[in-house]
Amino acid sequence: MKIIALIPARYASVRFPGKLLKNLDGIPVILHTYRAVSRTGLFDDVYVITDDSRIAETVEKDRGKVLMPEGDFSTGSDRIAAAARQIDADIIINVQGDEPFTSKKILEALIDVFRRDNEQKIDVASAVFPLDHQEQIDNPNNVKVVMDENSFAMYFSRHPIPYPAQPDIATYYQHIGIYAFRRDALLRFATLPPCAIEKSEKLENLRFLYYGMKVKMIVTREQSIGIDTPEDLREAEKRLKNSQENPD
Repeated sequence: MKIIALIPARYASVRFPGKLLKNLDGIPVILHTYRAVSRTGLFDDVYVITDDSRIAETVEKDRGKVLMPEGDFSTGSDRIAAAARQIDADIIINVQGDEPFTSKKILEALIDVFRRDNEQKIDVASAVFPLDHQEQIDNPNNVKVVMDENSFAMYFSRHPIPYPAQPDIATYYQHIGIYAFRRDALLRFATLPPCAIEKSEKLENLRFLYYGMKVKMIVTREQSIGIDTPEDLREAEKRLKNSQENPD
């Protein structure tokens, strides 16, 4: 089974333009992510997928691999699907470029989902971690997930779900922006038009569910810090400094 990682990396961002080239401990965020994924040793290849020459140049100067598919893409998954057409692979892991603390444990667990799926019923796998504080639950930048009894995603939302009609019953889970696709499922995704709920929530993962794709979630305690805002970058700086002062 050939497994590759693709890292979509756009320069434009409504909430934080140019965030992937912002310095995190003196190194651009995109390079932190690329290096973290490459260091895992789990992949036959790792590519950054971008439409921006500045990002491409930054990665290539670090001896990284870059693909620049042509076209206008509404989501990161649409962009990597265009790149995936050029690549031979069985499983494709989409790691968001703004996830500099990407966990090897999570990536291993996502790959294992497909190794154990002998009947090939799972189209996509992703990860969540439980939220412990109300401000995290209420934050629309934290995408929440509701799952069924077999840990398949039922819905994703920026809104707190489920609604707390009876407080302290539900556990809230935050989605981690990493997807593992069967190649055929990824290519199919890119042929499907964006649906109304996807446009409303601005969440591409809702397209999977709308068209009946099976999305398996793994639950982890490995928390993620996506760089969506300047505040997130400052929090990432604190986390990195703490990890340097207190190595495992």
